[in-house]
Amino acid sequence: MKTISLAIALAAAASAVQAETQLLWGDTHLHTSFSPDAYFLGNRSVDPHGAYRYAQGLPIVNAATGARVQIQRPLDFLLIADHAEMMGVPYRLFKGDPELAGTKTGQRFIKMVKEGRGADVFAEFLGNINAKRAVPEFNTERIRRSIWQETTAIADQYNQPGKFTTLIGWEWTSTPEGNNLHRVVFTPQSGEQASATIPFSALDDHTPEGLWAWFEKTSKANNTDFVAMPHNSNISGGLMFNTVDSDGRPISADYARTRMRWEPVVEMTQIKGDSETHPLLSPNDEFAEFETYRHLLSASDAGPAPVEVGDYIRSSLKRGLALEQQLGVNPYKFGVIGSSDAHTGQGAAEEDNFAGKVSVYGSPESYDRQPSDNATSKVKGWDFSASGLAAVWAEENTRESIFEAFKRKEVYATSGSRIGLRVFGGWNFKQRDAKAKQLAQRGYKKGVAMGGDLAAAPKGKAPSFLIQAVRDPDGAKLDRVQMVKGYLDAEGKPREQVYNLAVSNERKLDKKGNTRPVANTVDLKRGTYTNNVGADEFSLVWKDPDFDPSQRAFYYVRVLEIPTPRYSLLDALALNKAHPEQHPPTIQERAYSSAIWYTP
Repeated sequence: MKTISLAIALAAAASAVQAETQLLWGDTHLHTSFSPDAYFLGNRSVDPHGAYRYAQGLPIVNAATGARVQIQRPLDFLLIADHAEMMGVPYRLFKGDPELAGTKTGQRFIKMVKEGRGADVFAEFLGNINAKRAVPEFNTERIRRSIWQETTAIADQYNQPGKFTTLIGWEWTSTPEGNNLHRVVFTPQSGEQASATIPFSALDDHTPEGLWAWFEKTSKANNTDFVAMPHNSNISGGLMFNTVDSDGRPISADYARTRMRWEPVVEMTQIKGDSETHPLLSPNDEFAEFETYRHLLSASDAGPAPVEVGDYIRSSLKRGLALEQQLGVNPYKFGVIGSSDAHTGQGAAEEDNFAGKVSVYGSPESYDRQPSDNATSKVKGWDFSASGLAAVWAEENTRESIFEAFKRKEVYATSGSRIGLRVFGGWNFKQRDAKAKQLAQRGYKKGVAMGGDLAAAPKGKAPSFLIQAVRDPDGAKLDRVQMVKGYLDAEGKPREQVYNLAVSNERKLDKKGNTRPVANTVDLKRGTYTNNVGADEFSLVWKDPDFDPSQRAFYYVRVLEIPTPRYSLLDALALNKAHPEQHPPTIQERAYSSAIWYTP
């Protein structure tokens, strides 16, 4: 492994010097005041205009506090994913839109709000959506089309190819019995083109199969394409990556092919927790416990959420290997990204600039608030995570190029830091390849990028991986680089192994590949840390020492930063209160690559 200067490493990781791809940062899951829940939970003012302005680095006014706020570093792209179900209806209704305010239901809701019963209105809205029934007066084609045309026109207004990309999409929000089956949907189309259709919602069909059927029909009719990204599998009750379809029938090869046609990428980490794995599923992984969210979405939720194989990414990737061996097709061969799911219109994942999940949690004081004894939800403000970001290796910063990167899965997730990460897999990488000035060019030439596939192994060969990880130039240094391997053993049972590949500060790996923890420099009394431990970058080639050419496998890279203050510590210090015991005061931000698969 060769240590090179940070400047050279950052250039290699973040520029298109290889004339192949460039690293773009974005959020593919942001809600504005056009989402009914965002509106009722305090965001009355940050609409798509405000969200795009904020993402571009311009100051806006926080919907909850009235303070001027600004993202610390602008994004390269943004997907506003307002809920398709009743999109824009509360926003327009309480602004006095005559078409909505003139209806009997609209008049009743306005009267209730004036009487101080806004919570009852929200409960009725949410109840109707969860019961998969629409308010007929609010769900007409005319209203839905008008709101969608406004949304897409605003997106086109802010789109600047090569500089800032606005992706056109929405959220399909199916929540059967409180279990999260939500998908964020987007298309490479312009807003003008996308406005020809109306977003498909869970009120149209609450099953993923129904959504995919609509994609098939609409893509053919309009000569377009779609990507749907499942999120919060961690609170899906095991349904997100199940072994049966929505009707309870065993997954078929056709189901697997259809799912992979439309869902090549899933959301690994966001405000409602990290979905990589869980200590109950990965008991030998010392870093499995990270920003775990413990609550279902049902109104009567008292937590904690159960832990099922189909809830988490790693266990579901392993399940996919087993299904592929049975069906010949892998339904869970997906790449990963992170995004926020913020409902504030502020797509920030920075610990020291976190605006909260919803606007009613827009200040440290509100996050310290405990739920009342009779509250229907036991979620506390600090249960949320200041996460995450989508990293994309695209040829250019345009809708079409970003969309293609998602389709080929050359994307990765971070919990909020901008860690540069390259991963290539092949059969002939040598240690000298990690020293190459044009590392990515060599990676593309000799192997496949993250999200790719390795075919049957050449005789006597084991897969090797060319990896470059570069710290966030404005963030913390790196603790270590790890490889996560999932495979089917000789009996066809799913297994996993986490390998430490490289560690910082001259620590050594013992014979079992273990090492001591990196030093924690966080000052708990001041909420600061020092960057005098950790590495600026790692560049290496790793060959699987336990490779069996007869076993199906996947490999993905996990990169950890040194410990830094969690936003809850900063809030507690600001409030001059003790930090809550149920959360750690420090975290190790991380990046997850999309996997590379090996098939015998």
